[in-house]
Amino acid sequence: MNDWLLHFSLKLLETGQNILPVVIVIIGFQLLVIRKPLAHPKKTISGFMYLLLGIVFLLEGLDLALFPLGNLMALQLTTPDFLGVSSLDKVVSWKDYFWVYIFAASLGFSSALAEPSLRAVSLKAEQISGGTIRSWGLRLSVAIGVSLALALGALRIVMGLELYLFIISSYILVLVQTRFAPKLIIGLAYDSGGITTSMVTVPLVSSLGMGLASAIPGRNPLLDGFGLLALASIVPMIIVMGYAQIAHWLNKSRLSSNS
Repeated sequence: MNDWLLHFSLKLLETGQNILPVVIVIIGFQLLVIRKPLAHPKKTISGFMYLLLGIVFLLEGLDLALFPLGNLMALQLTTPDFLGVSSLDKVVSWKDYFWVYIFAASLGFSSALAEPSLRAVSLKAEQISGGTIRSWGLRLSVAIGVSLALALGALRIVMGLELYLFIISSYILVLVQTRFAPKLIIGLAYDSGGITTSMVTVPLVSSLGMGLASAIPGRNPLLDGFGLLALASIVPMIIVMGYAQIAHWLNKSRLSSNS
């Protein structure tokens, strides 16, 4: 118990040091630039304390659960017994890792739906657009995008393909879509790529990538284990803009048929 309290206190101190620059900037601008006192100092201080404790507990949860869990699942899904071979040194086809792709896709979908930042942005988008953009529609589109991204990233690790091929082709598609997508959705689609890689998705995706690269013969965790987050940022942009384009075309065809 004493060891845990010591560890927690050190983590709390470390997190406080990391948050301190943010506090200094906000309070400094409030007092020195805007030159007005904090409207609710007690609420502000208590809010920062809740934030500090929340981050510490989150970091502890990542270290104790999410990081080991993602790595363990990747290792279990790539064992010779599970794949039905005597040894991984035998020639194994990329098709034999079918459940790895399913797990990666399922993990991406569920982690994206669980992202608090995505929920906050989708609710705000629905509120500002007056219901034109549906919160659940946006969240499902982003979740599908992350799901496809992780399945594609897992396939890349298994086959040993170069990451830049996926990144360049994805950005070319994003640029083409930006030309034809409704202007209302472009900024939101670009932001959706960033908010998917937040506190829930990042540790799971990172541990999955490094676990796969460690378990598959001939892969380097440093070279092949990273890059999943990049795909998880790009593919949701493609899916969200595609969703908006399809909805726009269906709406236009519906209006033309009624007129």
